[in-house]
Amino acid sequence: MTEVQTLIYVQAAAVALDLHLDTAQAARVASHMHRTAAMAALLDADPLHDEDELAEIYCPAPFPSEAR
Repeated sequence: MTEVQTLIYVQAAAVALDLHLDTAQAARVASHMHRTAAMAALLDADPLHDEDELAEIYCPAPFPSEAR
């Protein structure tokens, strides 16, 4: 999306969610969203595999009564 398209999206979403954003606020939200989308695109472009992610898969702790 271009910056203009991002701004239009933010303005439409604000109307749909009944958020009252003035022009400057909508522009700031759109700017942050556009930067975030650019960072996400960089991550999507890098082919990562399961072994590249060192974080452990979520495994909840046992329920306290089952821990014994």
